[in-house]
Amino acid sequence: MKIKWYGHSAFLITTQNGTRIILDPYQSGAFGGALAYGRIMEAADIVLSSHDHDDHNYVADIKGRFKLINKPGDYKESDVHIEGIPSFHDQSGGAERGQNIIYIIEADDMRVAHLGDLGHILDTGTVKKMGRVDILLIPVGGFYTINPEEAWRIVQDVRPVVTIPMHFKTEKCDFPIAAVEEFIKDKSGVNDTGKTEIDLTRSTLSSIGDVVVLRHAL
Repeated sequence: MKIKWYGHSAFLITTQNGTRIILDPYQSGAFGGALAYGRIMEAADIVLSSHDHDDHNYVADIKGRFKLINKPGDYKESDVHIEGIPSFHDQSGGAERGQNIIYIIEADDMRVAHLGDLGHILDTGTVKKMGRVDILLIPVGGFYTINPEEAWRIVQDVRPVVTIPMHFKTEKCDFPIAAVEEFIKDKSGVNDTGKTEIDLTRSTLSSIGDVVVLRHAL
């Protein structure tokens, strides 16, 4: 399985069989140019959107005849099993920023959890429903989502093998959110790869690092 980070919360997962899944595609230039990552103009077989905001739902540039999933539920597409679990974009049951979907993507004998714009600590029922998580894609910037401290608490509750932070401030994201350094400072097991993409198998998961930091591809 290959995992490429486009930027923000957007990733491309490519399975060993070649199935291409794009998660939370953003609109380049959204929010008055505050989101300056480049356009996502690659092909996909499946597109997942955690909620209906411009930095997580923009599919107009994506190529190919893809299956769009933007609701909770259980899905089977090709060699991929996907479960969408309802959650919230805030700590007020969605009253401030609305609903959010946690996606569990199962392929290549691995389970990836993408938390979207999660805005609250997970309750035990949700953690149990998520089940085993090998790779956790988690927002860490705060303000619109969980903050670095809350993200670490969720990591401790979910207990993934590998954690990949997302939704943090960069030179191409001028949101009032924290940089990734706030999440990884004073932490051991961090692999700041300097790369935009990693290639993982079940057997190599435990050797890449507890926290893997990627560079944005766009």
